[in-house]
Amino acid sequence: MKQKSSLSVMLNGIIKENPVLVLILGTCPTLATTNTVNGAFGMGIAALAVLVCSNVFISLLRKVIPESMRIPCYIVIIAGFVTIVKMLVQAFMPSLYESLGVYLDLITVNCIILGRAEMFANKNTVVASALDGLGMGIGFTLALTLMSTIREVFGAASFAGNPIPFMENYKIEFLTKAPGGLLVYGLLIALIYVITRGKAPVKTSFSCEGCPHAASCTTVNCQREGAEN
Repeated sequence: MKQKSSLSVMLNGIIKENPVLVLILGTCPTLATTNTVNGAFGMGIAALAVLVCSNVFISLLRKVIPESMRIPCYIVIIAGFVTIVKMLVQAFMPSLYESLGVYLDLITVNCIILGRAEMFANKNTVVASALDGLGMGIGFTLALTLMSTIREVFGAASFAGNPIPFMENYKIEFLTKAPGGLLVYGLLIALIYVITRGKAPVKTSFSCEGCPHAASCTTVNCQREGAEN
C-alpha cells in the first residue's frame, strides 16, 4: 500500500468516518463515560488499544478463520485483548478502573470494534488494518474527549477533575446528566455534519461486486436487484 493510501486509511476514522460523530456507533460508552474528561479519555485509549490489536490479529488470521465462524472468532479475539487491557488498567490505574466499571468489559461487544473487524480487517493487510484501527481509535478518543470537555466544563465547572472557579456560578448541571449528554451528542453530530457535508464519501449505488459472498450467492433476484440499483 502506498504511503498516501496508508495515510488516507488512518485519517478516515478521525473526521470523514468518525465512528461516533459520523457513523453513529458506540453510543452506549459515549453517553455513559463522557461526564468526566478522565473517564472519557481512558475509555478512548482502552478502545484504541483493543481496536489496533484486534484488527492486526484478525487480519493475520483472515485466511484461517472459517467463514461460518467469523463473528464468534472475532469476539474471542477481541475479548482476549479486552481482558489484557482491563488487567493493565486495574493494576496501574485503579481509579480509572473503578470509574469505567462494566464499560471496560463491554468493549468486547462494541460495534465499532466488531464493525472494523468485519468490514476492514477481514479483507485487508496487517499494516492497513493496524492503520484503520489507529485512525478509528483516535477518532473515537477525540470525539469522547471533546464531548466530555463540554459536559464537564459547562456542567460541573471543572476540567479533568480540577475546579474552574470562575465557572462555578455559571455551570449547567443538566449537562452532566443523561439528557444533557444526549443534547451535547446531538449538537456535535450536527456540527460535524455541517463541516463534512459534501466531503464524506457517500455510496449512491449498490451491487454484488466486491461482496465476499457473491460467488456462493444462489439468490438470482438479489443479484439482479443489486445490479439494477
